[in-house]
Amino acid sequence: MIINFSNYSASQRYHLMTQTIIPRPIAWVLTNSTNGNNNQENLNLAPFSYFTAISSDPALLMLSVGKKPNGDIKDTLVNVLKNKKMVIHIAGEHLADVVTQTAASLAHGDSELATISDEVLKTVPFDGFTLPRLAQCDIAYACELFEIKEIGEVPQTLIFVEIKQLYVSPKVTTVNDGRVNIHADSVNPLARLGASEYSSITMPFKKARPA
Repeated sequence: MIINFSNYSASQRYHLMTQTIIPRPIAWVLTNSTNGNNNQENLNLAPFSYFTAISSDPALLMLSVGKKPNGDIKDTLVNVLKNKKMVIHIAGEHLADVVTQTAASLAHGDSELATISDEVLKTVPFDGFTLPRLAQCDIAYACELFEIKEIGEVPQTLIFVEIKQLYVSPKVTTVNDGRVNIHADSVNPLARLGASEYSSITMPFKKARPA
């Protein structure tokens, strides 16, 4: 089957792309909805699967953000434009239900964390950074806004952020000769597929690159 994208709408292309670019990592993004403190009620949390690493010098991540169903700008974009900071988490498979719950569209300023028990999600200080991180995630990036670009007719907003600090849980790491090794099977990251489908990883395996 050959699918000519010129014959399809943007929505149809989206569904084809998200069902074929698989699996996709999920950026679980925490931002502050105010200029003030980091109380739970001020924090926004949302997942994005148009997300990738693009550079190591500078250390940049990129996420692509659309609009809310009503056409409003999503809170993550509003907040990072205002405060220039975010924390990107990599969630484990065991958090699939709550990651999906935080994808709901809320009014700006309404916090997803306010409706979730501390036993399920709790924030803790991210040492050396102004925003907290989620205690239940083994990986978290403390990021500052680097650049924003708008593309397309909708438009879609590309948010480029620079990693300032990386938190990795000791539970998923070992250190050998000063090198940190992160065990993907211990992280068991949640991945996005098409439609309402998610996935975890299978058993990792190694293949040596050609010389």
